[in-house]
Amino acid sequence: MRRTLNVVRLQMINKNTFIWVPLIVLASAVVISVLIYAMIPVDTPKYGGGGQAPLWVFFAVGMSAMTMTFPFSQAISITRREFFIGTMLAAIIGSAFMGVLFLIGGGIELLTNGWGVNGYMFHLPDVWAAGAGGAFVIYFTLALFFFVIGFTGATIYKRWGALMITIVGVGIGLLLVAAVFLITRLELWGQVGIVLGQLGALGVALWGLVGVGVLMVISYLTLRRATP
Repeated sequence: MRRTLNVVRLQMINKNTFIWVPLIVLASAVVISVLIYAMIPVDTPKYGGGGQAPLWVFFAVGMSAMTMTFPFSQAISITRREFFIGTMLAAIIGSAFMGVLFLIGGGIELLTNGWGVNGYMFHLPDVWAAGAGGAFVIYFTLALFFFVIGFTGATIYKRWGALMITIVGVGIGLLLVAAVFLITRLELWGQVGIVLGQLGALGVALWGLVGVGVLMVISYLTLRRATP
């Protein structure tokens, strides 16, 4: 366990990657969104997706956690299992931190009437429908999901190279297009909307955690034979 926790510390050494860059992106998204809200001449609440900007940063964080830290970890005799568990713990901590920041942002928006311009990027009705706890789970899941996608892609690259990561990317794109085609051809969009409506944002996030678990298994099995 001590060696695993050392991996967490190793990942957190580069505070720019895990802390400062997401915070800078978050602060910039808030400023830009508030300025845009202020220019919209309506009195009704204004909602935007600027808050997702730092969540996308976790995709790059996941890639760098593999490509930049994995070779060094092998040089200091850390096992692949220890590296994987420690890196996932670091991702969970970072995602939880981001979830707390989004809750704080939502609280500020409520107290200030949407930054004084009735604009909201954290306290979104669908996200907060299940309360603050549900909102935290949603934001936590999004951050962790993007991290694990980036990490898994980097492990595939380390194991098989650029050709395989390209093939995987194209394959996923084709599967998505095929799914959209089938749903459209069978006229199932109404049913899809009903299911999503019944699940709600929190239900979708919980299923997202299942997807995160599947990606973790794939990344670990790939990491076992990846070269530094």
